[in-house]
Amino acid sequence: MSSVEHTTRRGLLKGAAGALSLAAASRVALPGGAFAQGAGPEVKGAKLGFIALTDAAPLFVAKEKGIFARHGMPDVEVLKQASWGTTRDNLVLGSEGNGIDGAHILTPMPYLISAGRVTQNNVPVPMYILARLNLAGQCISVAKEHMGDKVALDAKPFKAALERKKALGKSVKAAMTFPGGTHDLWIRYWLAAGGIDPDKDIETIVVPPPQMVANMKVGTMDCFCVCEPWNEQLITQGIGYTALTTGELWKDHPEKALGMRASWVDKYPNAAKALLAAVMEAQQWCDKPENRDELAGIVAKRQWINVPATDVVKRMKGEFDYGDGRKVSNSPHIMKYWADDASYPYKSHDLWFLTEDIRWGKFDPQTDTKALIEKVNREDIWREVAKTMGVTAPSSTSRGKETFFDGKVFDPADPSAYLNSLGIKKVA
Repeated sequence: MSSVEHTTRRGLLKGAAGALSLAAASRVALPGGAFAQGAGPEVKGAKLGFIALTDAAPLFVAKEKGIFARHGMPDVEVLKQASWGTTRDNLVLGSEGNGIDGAHILTPMPYLISAGRVTQNNVPVPMYILARLNLAGQCISVAKEHMGDKVALDAKPFKAALERKKALGKSVKAAMTFPGGTHDLWIRYWLAAGGIDPDKDIETIVVPPPQMVANMKVGTMDCFCVCEPWNEQLITQGIGYTALTTGELWKDHPEKALGMRASWVDKYPNAAKALLAAVMEAQQWCDKPENRDELAGIVAKRQWINVPATDVVKRMKGEFDYGDGRKVSNSPHIMKYWADDASYPYKSHDLWFLTEDIRWGKFDPQTDTKALIEKVNREDIWREVAKTMGVTAPSSTSRGKETFFDGKVFDPADPSAYLNSLGIKKVA
């Protein structure tokens, strides 16, 4: 059990159940929630965007179960976005410009937006990361035509299949959801480890998550990387199968984040803390095994993902049918919302994302990654909220060395060594 899973109140209460008991008790004493102190939140609401994916579940739960309201934020709106590009555009606008204040977001995006790497005219829009929303839970899926190639964690058989296809004059494509985002980096890492250059040997295209299955159905791509329920739906519709879960690439890897416009957090600091406290409480609820059936029912609703609950519940419980004959029960790569410090925004994780984005040309090699992380990552706010909730924060802002399936090691203390092992010689 990790340090984040421990809560204290009149002694040590262990696990998420203890944390929820504490939160409930604090609401009795403070009806406005954990941050109903002094004047309480400066505003009663915020506009939060989400993409139809199961890792947005903490936002759905916080809204559906009135957790935002209990923390003094009854007017929070959780608004569906058509794509990550739309999410970016609405964050740039902000709610004052008819956009949004924050979002369930791919972890690298607040950095790309803050640095002006993906905004119109490269204008920086400062963003903060307040929390991680989940660990793992993504998949790389391949089209049914490759079933006989037995494509899995090792992409080498896929390389041979793509070469045969190209020899026939056919195009080969890999889909991800946003350039430089998590799905882009997972599929690039996997392809490259199998000897496939994602910039030369295959065309990489951008497809919004809800459109992945339809595009593969009409033969638009050979593989894609995305979160659930779209990998499961691919199998349900007989269009393809899961080659691997991304947790097999890197166990318990960071995934989505709770990103907010820096100007909103700076203007409404108490509201930001109340918002974060509500999301953290919802993460605890999401991660309790006894809640997984109810959670599946919530995320499947029309206003959230709009799919049958059967398309999400099994993988939420760690039951993986890969669609090619492989079946795994109690998978160690189940999506985590709270366990194993899932909510804590480790700076070392953000450094890996920036390092990979340097690898693939999304950031310059001379980027001052440390300075950028200090501007965007607000683990200090997470720690402040955790203390108020009685949650013990990790002792370090680094999870330490990370090991990948192919033996590569990322040491946050020396990211240059990692990039050098990948053939990139210069890093600031």
